[in-house]
Amino acid sequence: MKKTLLLAAFALACVCAPAWGQPPADCKPNALNIPSAPYPCIFPDNRVMFRVEAPDAQKVIVRLGPGFEMSKGPDGLWYVTTTPQVVGFHYYTLSIDGAVVADRATRTFFGSGFYNSGIEIPDPDGDYFTLKNVPHGQVRQRWYYSTVTAQWRRAYVYTPPDYDANIKAKYPVLYLFHGWGENEEGWHVQGHVDVIMDNLIAQQKARPFIIVMDNLNAVKPGESAALYAARGTITQAVPQPPPAPGAPGAPGAAGRGAAAGRGAMRPLASPVFTEMMLTDLIPMVERTFRVTPGRENRAMAGLSMGGMQTFTTALGNLDKFAYIGGFSGSSGGRGGFDPKTSNGGVFADAAAFNKQVKVLFLGIGSVEGPGTKTFSDELTKAGIRNVYFESPGTAHEWLTWRRSFKDFAPRLFR
Repeated sequence: MKKTLLLAAFALACVCAPAWGQPPADCKPNALNIPSAPYPCIFPDNRVMFRVEAPDAQKVIVRLGPGFEMSKGPDGLWYVTTTPQVVGFHYYTLSIDGAVVADRATRTFFGSGFYNSGIEIPDPDGDYFTLKNVPHGQVRQRWYYSTVTAQWRRAYVYTPPDYDANIKAKYPVLYLFHGWGENEEGWHVQGHVDVIMDNLIAQQKARPFIIVMDNLNAVKPGESAALYAARGTITQAVPQPPPAPGAPGAPGAAGRGAAAGRGAMRPLASPVFTEMMLTDLIPMVERTFRVTPGRENRAMAGLSMGGMQTFTTALGNLDKFAYIGGFSGSSGGRGGFDPKTSNGGVFADAAAFNKQVKVLFLGIGSVEGPGTKTFSDELTKAGIRNVYFESPGTAHEWLTWRRSFKDFAPRLFR
């Protein structure tokens, strides 16, 4: 009898243990999970359920937003369900007994200067960045040598769907840049810019053009590249004390959806990058690809740090760019704007500026604050034509920048 009861109990345990690990029926796997991984999964109300295998750990935290401490289940695995998350892409990592690591259940994405896990909360209005049965362009990897930085550099180049078939055609170019802590992969991996372009072209909402995505990290030999690197001991030969809470680069100092360190009040535009772009990058692109020459066929845009670099580079070289876009990043929005002196006085003659610049675009998330709207209003008051776009309900995050690009791209090269 005793043996029978033990066997029955063992059988019950074998049945119940897998049931504990089975995600609820309405919790759907994250679109960015590795193949067949059921966790993390997302509930209809945008709560996220995580599971982590760390049998010897004492404390496990999901580092997403404010952070969520996990509990160890009877199956020996760690579980937590978050509060509802904002739609769109979000970086996250795990803290396992204080060690910060990526979750091996998802793909990894470069942000904050290192590779993070990622989660995509479904956007009901995200059809524009969804793969469809339409003609697709290509994202090509291109290595080139920079004489300014004395280094090999990598750019990704999107060519529209008819680029290889229509070999006599030439195309205008958009130079598009990432934010702090990201790299040249950001726009086509996290941003889905190639998919957005394919869909816009198929709908005849955008003119076909080439997009060049390069890395903002550009320094001359002997110069420090610390500005572009991950924060903390991971990049320090000699560990330094962490910044005080709330200080630039400290955890929580950046806004929702932002990589740590974004938004720090420091110069985020580099004259070396401008020199490299004009000396090395643009000539390489125009030698290698079928590009329509001239400033009227050249645009520059970027998000956050990339937007600040765009305004520095393009506004200082209006003989080379006719279209300018800043998504959560520009040369204004922090006060002190004076059309007579800001950006070297480029806005002083509104009529001349408006004749040169076909589109000056300012995009921002509604949760990011009023600075960009204030800058747009100040430009308008000074007679400078500009386009203001606000992404509803989003902060300093990829959904803001996807939406901004979707609005910006159809305005180019018309």
